[in-house]
Amino acid sequence: MYAEQRQARILAEINETGGARITDLGHRLGVSGVTARRDVEALAGRGLVARVRGGAMALTPGPALAAGPGPGPHRARVAIAAAAARLVRPGEAIGILAGRTTLLLARELLDVPGLTVVTNALDVADAFHHGGRPGQTVVLLGGIRTRSGALTGPVAERTAAGLNLDVVFLGVHGMAARSGFTTPDLAEARTGAALVAAARRTVVLADHGKWGVRSAAMIAPLDGADVLVTDAGLSRPARSVLRQRVGRLLVADVP
Repeated sequence: MYAEQRQARILAEINETGGARITDLGHRLGVSGVTARRDVEALAGRGLVARVRGGAMALTPGPALAAGPGPGPHRARVAIAAAAARLVRPGEAIGILAGRTTLLLARELLDVPGLTVVTNALDVADAFHHGGRPGQTVVLLGGIRTRSGALTGPVAERTAAGLNLDVVFLGVHGMAARSGFTTPDLAEARTGAALVAAARRTVVLADHGKWGVRSAAMIAPLDGADVLVTDAGLSRPARSVLRQRVGRLLVADVP
């Protein structure tokens, strides 16, 4: 990813959430803390964010830098999660991998009766524990906890290998024609691939900003997705590629 692309995504996130830590930005972008710090300092030098200890904050009011066409990241993720939730039927066994968009999906599914939910995300399990309906079953994969709160490693992979799921939902760090659906964490990629192998259908949740982003580890190739749920900001060339490669391209309506 070019520096301009990283900085646009950083600015969009800071303006959306009000602020961000350097370490979190580096993890989400798949770059070192030094690189993320330089990007933040570049934005601060242009008067676009306020530099604070350990991170940056949005300016109120402040100038905006468009990260690309389409809706803001959070609104896009909310719409994508709602569209993906409509693919779930009562009584199904589903997998939900760790991620910001998949957590929003979990919250959309709290009222669906009879679900069996398998997840490697502590926050997804907590969402169902505190807000789910009676009769839902939540299976939390064991393993080693990563910085993002995901459980990974041989224990998680062996548990996933013994399951039979109707559908698995995964969020990704990036997607591209050659590298497929990727994440910067190798262990999370292996756990994700294990759950994908255990499911009859794979649904990927990815906003338009993920297109063209390549990370170190592939979870699945593009043609491994039965459904890709994205938003209207996805460019026409990207849609053309994805319609040829994924089973179904579902574009969520963002209010």
